[in-house]
Amino acid sequence: MKILSIQSSVAYGYVGNSAAAFTLQRLGHEVWPVLTVHFSNHTGYGAWRGPLLAPADVAEVIAGIEDRGVLGTADAVLSGYQGDPQVGAVILDAVERVKAANPDAVYCCDPVMGDVGRGLFVREGIPEYMRDVVVPRADIITPNHFELDYLSGRTTTTLGEVLAAVDVVRATGPRHVLVTSVVHGDAEEGTVDVVAVSDEGAWAVTTPLLPITPNGGGDVTAALYLAHLWTTKSPATALERTVSSIFAVLEATLASGSRELELVAAQDVIANPPAGLTSRRLR
Repeated sequence: MKILSIQSSVAYGYVGNSAAAFTLQRLGHEVWPVLTVHFSNHTGYGAWRGPLLAPADVAEVIAGIEDRGVLGTADAVLSGYQGDPQVGAVILDAVERVKAANPDAVYCCDPVMGDVGRGLFVREGIPEYMRDVVVPRADIITPNHFELDYLSGRTTTTLGEVLAAVDVVRATGPRHVLVTSVVHGDAEEGTVDVVAVSDEGAWAVTTPLLPITPNGGGDVTAALYLAHLWTTKSPATALERTVSSIFAVLEATLASGSRELELVAAQDVIANPPAGLTSRRLR
């Protein structure tokens, strides 16, 4: 698989392309990382250094890939945090170019906008742009529970309500939806669900809710799901493998006491997802 991954980058730590590229490469895929920022570290530290790349510069890098005659051979475009609607426009233009050359290519968008407890944390105008312009153009989206509620315009507290919200969002365009960090009233206390929905049905995997929320987990999850969905063609299998790997990475990170994901130390669980987590069909 060849993936054009347009995301942020950090020198220290693992978020954006610094997390997604390694994850995809460890699974044996070819990645063309295009950077939207290059910071010293992720912004969760409260201080960082480095440049925010201008949308024109991002477009130039993509144009250079196209000059090599390979852009149209991409099987997928992957995007994460979009700090500016102009960067979003560059990403959508790249998606259009890739799909024009390869109609089987897919666009996987992690619609980063906010989270429970933090609310919306992106620039004003980004959530509306993501909901109204970007998400309808995506084939696969990987929102967290909070972001699903925003995209659907609903507040969901049960699995049934989550599925109804997913249906609202899928009606706008994306065929595959992976919802992470789903906490609902039907679940056993101290657990969290990840839910996958497609034309074929809906499934969930439940894990213990770990006392850890490192930056970059969503970026790794989006990369894993894109890769496993493409290789297996099965949302249920892709869900199981994705959750198995990211849960094991989070366990290793928690055990180490590190603030950064233990991607390198735990890389074997990326390449070979641990057995034991099985999905249950919701419909």
